[in-house]
Amino acid sequence: MFAPPKVHSVPIQGEDFAFPVNRIFCVGRNYAAHAAEMGGTVDREAPWYFTKSAQAVCQSGETVPYPAGTADFHYEMELVVAIGKPAFRVDTGRALDAVYGYACGLDMTRRDRQQDGKDARRPWSLGKDFENSAVIAAINPVAQFGAVTSQRISLSVNGAIKQDAQLSDMVWSVPEIISHLSHYYHLGAGDLIMAGTPAGVGPVVSGDMICGGISGLCDVTLTIGPAE
Repeated sequence: MFAPPKVHSVPIQGEDFAFPVNRIFCVGRNYAAHAAEMGGTVDREAPWYFTKSAQAVCQSGETVPYPAGTADFHYEMELVVAIGKPAFRVDTGRALDAVYGYACGLDMTRRDRQQDGKDARRPWSLGKDFENSAVIAAINPVAQFGAVTSQRISLSVNGAIKQDAQLSDMVWSVPEIISHLSHYYHLGAGDLIMAGTPAGVGPVVSGDMICGGISGLCDVTLTIGPAE
């Protein structure tokens, strides 16, 4: 009937091939300080998630329009975990076997639309899953990056630091997240996990330039253009 949708992909540092994106899982409230600034608390019973579609992927370095349907557009800096092998019902001891690499990512959010969902106890899709809302830098394979420990994670807007923390501040570790998700989904090559954001999230406007970094990974950048 029509041409199939475009396959969205993320570049891989040092390679001439790309990582095709299947699904994007996002961990909610994985830093205690961010949970507090959003008026919530961390639940240590189990991690929880929302999702973005592959169509939300945006390449680092792009200029994107200020999105329609919001007056409160926020950045959230995150570690992205790229899954390269099947993982189903794995324990934490084997979970990292499924990881291909890591990347810097921005979970861009229509905060007012997310709040609408919270207030009405409805899904967050309008706030979280839309075009250009998953900005992903080049993936660094595990052999390049090594283990997730206490690397610095930070974000600046127009050169001013807004978020600054360590990956060791995450409530749920990468192995715990993969293990938990794998008991609900058949994880596989092409899946991405955005592992939550530290405190310091806030709004951006047209003309702002965002730069996020994690020690040892390629930076992620985004410029906000005029409204659509």
